[in-house]
Amino acid sequence: MLFKDANLAGWGRVLQSPARIARPERRAVLEALMKETPAPALGAARSYGDAALNADGIVIDMTRLDRILDFNAESGRVTAEAGVRLGDLLRLFGPQGWMPAAMPGTAHVTLGGAIANDVHGKNHHAHGSFGQHVESISLLGADGQLREASEIENPALFKATIGGLGQTGVIVSAELRLIRCVGGRVELRKQRLPDLDAFFEAFDDSKAEFSVGWIDATARGTALGRGVMEEGHLVSGGFAPTRNARTVPFNMPGLTLSRPVVKLFNAYYFRRASANGRTRTRPLQEMFFPLDSLAQWNRLYGKRGFHQFQCVLPSSICEVVLPRILEEIANSGLASPLSVLKKLGPGRAGLMSFPMAGMTLAADFRAKAKALPLLNKLNRMVAEAGGRVYLAKDSTLDAGLLRAMYPEIDKFRAALAEMDPERRFETDLARRLNLRGAPV
Repeated sequence: MLFKDANLAGWGRVLQSPARIARPERRAVLEALMKETPAPALGAARSYGDAALNADGIVIDMTRLDRILDFNAESGRVTAEAGVRLGDLLRLFGPQGWMPAAMPGTAHVTLGGAIANDVHGKNHHAHGSFGQHVESISLLGADGQLREASEIENPALFKATIGGLGQTGVIVSAELRLIRCVGGRVELRKQRLPDLDAFFEAFDDSKAEFSVGWIDATARGTALGRGVMEEGHLVSGGFAPTRNARTVPFNMPGLTLSRPVVKLFNAYYFRRASANGRTRTRPLQEMFFPLDSLAQWNRLYGKRGFHQFQCVLPSSICEVVLPRILEEIANSGLASPLSVLKKLGPGRAGLMSFPMAGMTLAADFRAKAKALPLLNKLNRMVAEAGGRVYLAKDSTLDAGLLRAMYPEIDKFRAALAEMDPERRFETDLARRLNLRGAPV
């Protein structure tokens, strides 16, 4: 196996580390590699922090193992290798009436990455997390052995692997239960909302299959939390061909996302939407994958990159704590364009899965020195409120807050101690957050 030396970075590009990358193209090559040098897997590198980094170690790039192994057009069950991208599953099976149940904001996330991070989409309130639709997983362990994991076979391993950030082994393939897709179009309604209370009311009243809020995180006072609500229903119609995205060609200078520019952009986006609501029929991909309309958009934040903060707050307290979080962000002057607000249901599949019933907020911050004290404060507020931070997006969390956010951490650590006692799959994130606990 040939290795390539590279400096790997998460999508936020703040955290980076050198590693040797192996790119197997066949399963037999992967299995031989794992028997010789077990190492953590890398998908499309769309996690924002250091979840897939392994400083001065080996990383296995799984993106060339992207074959569809089986598909049942009647039941909607598909078995595929871990490197298959979710956008490809939609492209292949959407016209046949099936699609993945949970779609994140980009089509580039791989099947293995979606499982390892138990991703969620704009329909979590209705269909839960990605891992809840996984039937079984084929996993290569540190001992080079292939194991099957499901709710029936190796259930503890199954729950530790889903949302487990790749710490139990390398996901080789998985069987996934798709859901019905009535067509390639979506009836999308956009409405301008004046404040955060209006968002709470709109989410409570919504009967839409898909819903998301775009928040102006620079707004303060009576306009705190203002933004645009999007609600979508799938409708019949052909699938639009994938369009070539415009690309950010280089790292943008700091003025591109300066405070005045961000305020002007957010104000424009807010006023552009109708206060009474407007409905249009749009291609399905436009709603699912808004992040893909501009390739390499992370370059907008300059060469130093950015941090993303994504939290979820429990339903019982989010109307109290979320305004305080938005006030901290607005007062800091560090907000970036269009923070994201979604309502989540109770669905989660793994011990370390992120979702809980409540509201989730995602906000980006340029990698400035002033951002770190703010993020530390926000992380503490979330922990004290009984919420959690999404580890797939995190780059700043204090390890001391992990147990408060993820109370099943001891069960997770026990599974890791059994599957990988020598910590061959430990990544930069796992070390930074002491995810596995003290060595035995």
